[in-house]
Amino acid sequence: MIRSSPELLAFARRWIDAIPNRRPNDLRNMMTEREHLRFVGTGENEIWAGAAVREGIGAFFGVIPEMIRHQEVFAEAYEHNGTGWACMCHELIFANQPDRVFRIRSTLIFTLEDGAWKIVHRHGSVPIPNMDFTGAAQTAIADLVAAAKQGFSLDQREGFASVMFTDIVNSSRLASAMGDRLWSSEVARHFNSLREIIEARGGQFVKSLGDGTMSSFPSPEQGLRAAQAILRATEASDGPAIALRIGIHTGEVIQTREDFFGSVVNKAARIAAAAAPGEIVISGATCDLTGKVADLVIHPPAEIPLKGFDGLHRVHRLEWKA
Repeated sequence: MIRSSPELLAFARRWIDAIPNRRPNDLRNMMTEREHLRFVGTGENEIWAGAAVREGIGAFFGVIPEMIRHQEVFAEAYEHNGTGWACMCHELIFANQPDRVFRIRSTLIFTLEDGAWKIVHRHGSVPIPNMDFTGAAQTAIADLVAAAKQGFSLDQREGFASVMFTDIVNSSRLASAMGDRLWSSEVARHFNSLREIIEARGGQFVKSLGDGTMSSFPSPEQGLRAAQAILRATEASDGPAIALRIGIHTGEVIQTREDFFGSVVNKAARIAAAAAPGEIVISGATCDLTGKVADLVIHPPAEIPLKGFDGLHRVHRLEWKA
């Protein structure tokens, strides 16, 4: 039977109180140590899982400015057979913005572990971007995830990966001009070349898709460097003039046998389709997780629609001719 839970409400209030009072150990100890832990924030890419959340939680909340007001305006909690949840709303005023009131909404999901309540899922949101909210990007957990994903195994069932799609532009016209047999031979040679480039940079050539390919990389930088190498090799080839478009997106994927699935895969494909001939386009998530890397030139962002996805999406063009 679902019932109101004063115990969980008090637990949730201790969690909230630990944030402005800078008690990172309390925050960490109130969260499960198991891999099903989930942490969801306001930003488009702020969804993290596992140990990175617990280790980064103090630094994540540590960048929030000093508060001069932290008032609860709504709170409730319920439980049922060893699980529970709380929903809360608070009004905040920061010392660096004393004339502005912010309202934050928080949802916590709990489970009993060895007789103690633990947070297994947190979702917090504000109706404005984090940079406007706190004055900081809050990258602590993303940085840990970026570091952790270096250990992503290409044959594991799930994890973070950078997914790359390539596509030959105007392939039907080229096939008509060359004839099916010659064109099939050229496409096979092209795929073999891409496979060598991808695997040499630590990636996995997942599959061919008609005249395109899908591949996966443990880190965004590996994917970006492979994309550059692919276009440079294509330009230098003495075969037929082939123009490629390439798209890359990074996030959590699921692998079954030799294929990858998930919204990350679908978005990477849509980004590739939006690229112009001879262009590499990467998602905002890929750009953020790559950071600044020597001799990688990433152009300023653009906001574009992507088929099958709501709203506009931030993308960047990657320079490959330099």
